Amino acid sequence: MAKASSRRARGKAPKPSVAVADTGSAEAAADETAVTGYRGPIPQGGGPGPADSVRLSRTGDVTASGGSTAISGYVHRLTVQRAPREPASWPHQVGVVPASARSFRHRAETDRLRAAVADGGTAVLCQVLTGMGGVGKTQLAADYARSAWDEGTLDVLVWVTASTRSSVVSAYAQAGAELCRADPDDPERAAMEFLAWLASKPRQQPCRWLIVLDDVTDPGDLVVHPDNPGRRFGLWPPTSPYGRVLLTTRRRDAALFGQGRCRIEVGVFTSDESAAYLTASLGAQGRNEPAEQLTALAHDLGHLPLALAQAAAYLIDSGQSAAAYRKLLTDRATRLTDLAPDALPDDQAATLAAAWSLSIDRADTLRPAGLARPMLHLASFLDANGIPHDVLTSPKARSYLAAHRTTASPERTRQPRWWPRKRQRPAAPVTPEEAFGALRALDRLSLVDHTPGTPHQAVRIHQLIQRAARDTLTPDQHNQTTRTAADALTAAWPDVERDTDLAQSLRANTDALIRHAAEALYQPDVHALLFRLGRSLGEAGQVAAAIDHFECLAIITAHRLGPDHCRTLSTRSNLASWRGEAGDTAGAAQAFADLLADQTRVLGPDHPDTLIIRNNLASWRGEAGDTAGAAQACADLLADRIRVLGPDHPDTLSTRSNLASWRGRAGDTAGAAQAFADLLADQMRVLGPDHPHTLSTRNNLAYWRGEAGDTAGAAQAFADLLADRIRVLGPDHPDTLITRSNLASWRGEAGDTAGAAQAFADLLADQTRVLGPDHPHTFATRNNLVYWQERERGAAGTADEP
Repeated sequence: MAKASSRRARGKAPKPSVAVADTGSAEAAADETAVTGYRGPIPQGGGPGPADSVRLSRTGDVTASGGSTAISGYVHRLTVQRAPREPASWPHQVGVVPASARSFRHRAETDRLRAAVADGGTAVLCQVLTGMGGVGKTQLAADYARSAWDEGTLDVLVWVTASTRSSVVSAYAQAGAELCRADPDDPERAAMEFLAWLASKPRQQPCRWLIVLDDVTDPGDLVVHPDNPGRRFGLWPPTSPYGRVLLTTRRRDAALFGQGRCRIEVGVFTSDESAAYLTASLGAQGRNEPAEQLTALAHDLGHLPLALAQAAAYLIDSGQSAAAYRKLLTDRATRLTDLAPDALPDDQAATLAAAWSLSIDRADTLRPAGLARPMLHLASFLDANGIPHDVLTSPKARSYLAAHRTTASPERTRQPRWWPRKRQRPAAPVTPEEAFGALRALDRLSLVDHTPGTPHQAVRIHQLIQRAARDTLTPDQHNQTTRTAADALTAAWPDVERDTDLAQSLRANTDALIRHAAEALYQPDVHALLFRLGRSLGEAGQVAAAIDHFECLAIITAHRLGPDHCRTLSTRSNLASWRGEAGDTAGAAQAFADLLADQTRVLGPDHPDTLIIRNNLASWRGEAGDTAGAAQACADLLADRIRVLGPDHPDTLSTRSNLASWRGRAGDTAGAAQAFADLLADQMRVLGPDHPHTLSTRNNLAYWRGEAGDTAGAAQAFADLLADRIRVLGPDHPDTLITRSNLASWRGEAGDTAGAAQAFADLLADQTRVLGPDHPHTFATRNNLVYWQERERGAAGTADEP
């Protein structure tokens, strides 16, 4: 072979040569060669027609064959014109519809897709399938498209992967080239021509079409942006009585809805659908798992279709059992990425963890930029079934958001340089409105369900999204986020649980936090949230649960902090108190006696905590039967509390209350009533009329007035107190229920036995609902109901006697 020279030839250039095989006829000007013929495949939608034409000038000789064009030498001018193709014949499909997943399940959303029709029942204008990643929106859309195609109700089906604007334009351009002779070399113009072609026109054969826009990532990709040259026209298909549009997206932006568009929320599988899916997927491979294990596995995976599919593939590939897979799920050391099969099933493109990464990235770019990701991290440690709004917008939560705001835009990715002694600027504060906006951003990407109208369960989040978010944190970040969530829960917890629904939600969120990150709640110290949880359980009437909680906490604190640590001693005090509330008064008294010795040794006799233990010991000794000893112990304690704390300290006032009660129970009812009257005046001055201790003193004063003989006055005092307790504490608070019990008793003592019986019947129903049937107060109310019913029957019998 001759070596080509890099030098330019001198003199006259060699004449190029051209040869074309299998050509037709064409015209050429002087010193030019014109060629026409068939080049490449025959266009779709019609028979053979003229193909592209080639015009060459000043050519030489060369040989070509098989419908090709050969060029030799220097070509002075080459002009290629693409001959217009005939439009494709109908029915015609553009794009590839995804294959059906293995064990595809018919779902309620399938029926909703087919049932949603426009006014007049002729065609579906536009349907939007929205939901979190992994719920199966694409599979539902593909099933709908295949069914419509197979039923012969479509002339044109266009499947578009709509994750970017450019991909939509490219798909529309392809459809324009195939259906309306648009020039594919100009995609934007071809896309516009295709959209214009979709619009119905008079005296033109109607075309029944379906456009599927799958996985729309940004609603802005479909609309016109006059200031952006790349978005000169919108990409929404036109409204047509013969056309249908089906769109799938994770977004919930208002721009996607309205204008006749039907919104269909796609959720997770039902329990039955999940069990059937796993059974079918594993059974097809000869795997037989216990039904209860599959049901439990589906629950652990939150019935998410993507998770179920990947779990089934993992079980088949690894040969592990469902029980073993469930253990891996509960292991904090195992990440979701470790539970993905090596080869994803059903042509899936992403693992569970990656399925939401793009959504999180996009949420972080929405206003307020950079707050969605830390908000998701905080929510990932709390209750998936409902997080109170005040927890995630509290000052503690907002401080966390400010400190962990991400670089949500490219211009903010460069990290500032720090050097020794440089003064670092504090993070910009985050307002409640910005925290609210972060929740809205997560909701718009279907990462959480944010419903501000339900403040106690304002935020719901799928448990696997929580797991994926936690997996991205380092151990230090994990512990820090845990402590922040605990701080936020503690701050949101009211001292008086007037709202029982809020209290229940806070307890559920605390339980979730303990499940996810119990270790961090003991580092570097036992978090106050754990004590608040136990107290809330007891005050809500769940005394047995409170005892179990403090028993466990006592073991852990003694092991981690030592037997003499103040948190260990405090835990022992709480445990003893709730044992006494459960009925073990003697055991409570002995526990406080033992604790007092340790408390005095560690903290000293005048420490406020030591004085509290003396107060509790006196109370439980009295409850165990030693009323005189309790009264004397309270008298001794009162002197020490006045000396150490002063006469107006709340603990001093509480000791006066206990002393008055024990004197009354020892027989001095009139003295008890007077002591409570004096105490009430001081508490009104120091604590205010609505303080719980003030209300308790009013309760005690009314009781001892009744015991002193003023039954009618006692009944009226309890009636007045009940109205205030309902206002301050709420109708279901245990103290409110106690006041109702006292009011019923004194009405009966005042002569209204029928009213007392009815009041106790009503109270029993509420206590059973709030406290449970086995609570000591419920038992007492049941006994009181029997007592007053018998007295009512006795009074009726006496009235019937001649």
